[in-house]
Amino acid sequence: MDFIYEGFIKALGILGTGNPEVMGILLLTLRVSGIGIIIASVLGLPAGFLIAVTPFRGKGVVIAVLNTLMSLPTVTVGLIGYALLSRRGPFGSLELLFTPTAIIIGEVILVLPIVTALCCAAVRGVDTAVRKTSLTLGAGPLRAALAVIRESRYAVMAAIVAGFGRAVSEVGAATMLGGNIRGFTRTLTTAIAFETGKGEFGFSFALGIILLLLAFAVTGIFHLLQRRI
Repeated sequence: MDFIYEGFIKALGILGTGNPEVMGILLLTLRVSGIGIIIASVLGLPAGFLIAVTPFRGKGVVIAVLNTLMSLPTVTVGLIGYALLSRRGPFGSLELLFTPTAIIIGEVILVLPIVTALCCAAVRGVDTAVRKTSLTLGAGPLRAALAVIRESRYAVMAAIVAGFGRAVSEVGAATMLGGNIRGFTRTLTTAIAFETGKGEFGFSFALGIILLLLAFAVTGIFHLLQRRI
């Protein structure tokens, strides 16, 4: 058990000195996760809304598929992404493999079903009279949609937070698509796995503490927004 105590003390020292490598890893993690959740939200929120309010054949199947994709294995996404982005793949000429962009692509694929499915569930939970009343009172389709979103805003915000949590904690696809290259594609999760394997528990603990603080910060911002909106 001594190595745990020593690792924790070393972690506090690393955090206290503002290690440049740790800060670089944190910034990269925030960048790829932030861009990933923004893209997934821009695509997933409208898609979830349309699926919820539009009657069409096979709607139940689409929702079931979305719910299944919420638990999509990260290594499967990494494997498919690797096959597509490698030099022998159809998109190899873009030279995206082992870059931050490849990590973002993987995270979007993982997060998009979560945001879409949870947004769809949130909108379906709103009384249908809200949209019908808005349309009856002369509101256009967009304003009626905004009225529904407003009624389900807490659940929609929770969907975005859940998506961000999935993105920031992802390790499988990030490792396979980013390559865990020091100073270039190393995120908090891939660095923790790599440093633990090397026996650098102090560095791993430091990164783990930062990851926890990041999760607490996102949750805190979410609760703050709930009070203000």
